Amino acid sequence: MNTEDFRQRLMVALDMPNAQEAFALRDQLAEHVGWFKVGLRLFVAEGASLVRNLLETHKVFLDLKFHDIPNTVAQAIESAGKLGVQMVNVHAAGGSDMLQAAVKAASAFPNMNLIAVTVLTSDSMSPEEANKLAVKRALLAKEAGLQGVVCSVHEVANIKQACGHDFITVTPGIRWGSQDVQDQKRIADPKFAIESGADYLVVGRPIIQAQIPTDAADEAIAMMAAAT
Repeated sequence: MNTEDFRQRLMVALDMPNAQEAFALRDQLAEHVGWFKVGLRLFVAEGASLVRNLLETHKVFLDLKFHDIPNTVAQAIESAGKLGVQMVNVHAAGGSDMLQAAVKAASAFPNMNLIAVTVLTSDSMSPEEANKLAVKRALLAKEAGLQGVVCSVHEVANIKQACGHDFITVTPGIRWGSQDVQDQKRIADPKFAIESGADYLVVGRPIIQAQIPTDAADEAIAMMAAAT
């Protein structure tokens, strides 16, 4: 793979308070990354118009972790599809009926990947417990027809073994060097993530809080490329 391939596997989490700061970082990183992730903080503050703006230049992972009754989640997925995002997630803890409703709604948008959250990387359960639950929820998601999951790097190999190589794994909790792990528990660096089989890496604070965000993004991509 070349550098561009890895740029398209790096998702920068725009965990920022407003559109002005988000767009400023988007413009800085415009040529350095292929994806931006929009989570609860920014989406609640700025709404769908911000997502539409980002979609003019980049792919967007809408990370709202829908978890509600099946009909409500299906309607939310439909709204996400109409926005045009390339990826959206639900929480696997919502159960089989909710996941199937989400899949049915997402089927109208073939260019949008629907994935499920397994276990948050901030969860303090033991690695063994996290791995077991992540694989269980990944299998539930696959059986319902979703394209992949969000999981820590440390669960990727077992999820791929259980669900197949083509089952997408999106991995937050990426840290390297002397960076503060903050509220993350199950972390890994970009090189290890790629070696473990992760398809996409979500990086927030290590890039957005860096003195020079473009250098941090390039460093992450270089580490990803070093795994091949």
